[in-house]
Amino acid sequence: MTVTVRSSVGVDVSALLLGANGKVRSDGDFVFFNQPVGPGVVYRHGGGAGDMVDVQTSALPADVDKVAITASLDGSGPATFAGASSLLATIGSDSGTLTFQLTGLSTEAAVVCVEIYRRGDAWKVRAVGQGYDDGLAGLAAAFGVNIDDEPEPPATPPQNYQPAQPNPPMPPPQQSAPAPGYQAPPPGQQNQPYAPPPGVPAQPYQPAPTYQPAQSFPPPQPYQPAAPIPPSSMPQGVPSVQSELFQPIHAEVDGPGIQKQGSKMIRVAVNGETLARAGSMVAYQGDLHFKALGSGGIGRAIQQRLTGEGVPLMQISGRGDLFLANAAADVHVVDLDGTDGLTINGANVLAFDNSLTYNIQRVQGAAGYASNAGFFNCVFSGRGRIAITTHGQPVVLNVDQPTYADPQAAVAWSSSLQTGIKRNDSFGFSRLIGRSTGEGLTLSFQGRGFVIVQPSELPPGGFIGGTGGGQEAGQSGGLLGGLLG
Repeated sequence: MTVTVRSSVGVDVSALLLGANGKVRSDGDFVFFNQPVGPGVVYRHGGGAGDMVDVQTSALPADVDKVAITASLDGSGPATFAGASSLLATIGSDSGTLTFQLTGLSTEAAVVCVEIYRRGDAWKVRAVGQGYDDGLAGLAAAFGVNIDDEPEPPATPPQNYQPAQPNPPMPPPQQSAPAPGYQAPPPGQQNQPYAPPPGVPAQPYQPAPTYQPAQSFPPPQPYQPAAPIPPSSMPQGVPSVQSELFQPIHAEVDGPGIQKQGSKMIRVAVNGETLARAGSMVAYQGDLHFKALGSGGIGRAIQQRLTGEGVPLMQISGRGDLFLANAAADVHVVDLDGTDGLTINGANVLAFDNSLTYNIQRVQGAAGYASNAGFFNCVFSGRGRIAITTHGQPVVLNVDQPTYADPQAAVAWSSSLQTGIKRNDSFGFSRLIGRSTGEGLTLSFQGRGFVIVQPSELPPGGFIGGTGGGQEAGQSGGLLGGLLG
């Protein structure tokens, strides 16, 4: 059967395969835009005509008692289903079609629309309409999905290259003991001419025969220079090419891990694994393998879908040199020593050591504002190096007094800083008739630390796309509206 969910507002449709305890058996039982296939269940995007979930009951595992079809607001419209004029679920099968109109919703941001459940040897369907105020994240957690998962930590943190120690000098040769029965000559008789032992007649010396060559060789011929090579219109290899490109400034840099390659590119000496923004590879040498990771787990995929924030990742493994860039944006490297974290706009992350971990957090005081630009960010912690990008030459502000920045210009800051939202425009008649300074909201910073500000107000995802998940990949995030509660 096929379940189609349509709404007057943007929704994400998902399915959960539940056991007898009403919980998923594992995260693989959560079928949604970032994990569209499960045992017996397939998610299909409707392209604006309603997302669909295909359920083949004969292919469902024996320990699955129920399939719950859900809908959650995708952040592009109202914050709750109170702002939706319609929410319709249609179940089509060979036996006919059933339609359920879900009404009476108010503060909910996610809802279980219908259930397909076992009844003896048969399968039944029923309308549910149970809602959750904390959106897709709360709904998934209620059914046992782990939304706080982290990727497995590396077995050992990356170590800086250490040159091999020089070999120690060889000890002087040791004289071996004389063989048993050896009699040393009496003093004064060393280095005397050889005399045969008694009873052995001396043999007269016979000189070696004179060497006779097997054949005679002709005398060498005088050197004749080769005929000149006719000029060619095409250069023969690099040595005949002259360009400032061959100056050392353009040569490949050296060093372990992440290194700057000029001002707009990085070189990563991969010896194991590293993580980078999907689609940022411009060249590589050696034996490297690439694997798409999405947002880095179901939990982050849900957060990324709701917040518009996150880093679409790829994992690079093997041994070789990897070159990364992001639309010719300026590149900078930051080393974290584990004492403080780095909060950064996900659109400005280029690559980082897999010894670092990150999560998505909302700026304090941002709940309820209409735009999420700069209000959700990635928080990196641990020991390692991260490469970030800026649109133009940034300024690093030392936060020793109250500091404010545009949400789209603030690239990164010390995670220990206290953040908030400040409204600059006063609410009065000018705003009612559409007049504004254009600087209505700013991020505020207090404490001890730093803020990196770029000379641009590009929205998140303004370089390589990728903020957002599933069908929204490559677009900036949707509305905030308190989707995470």
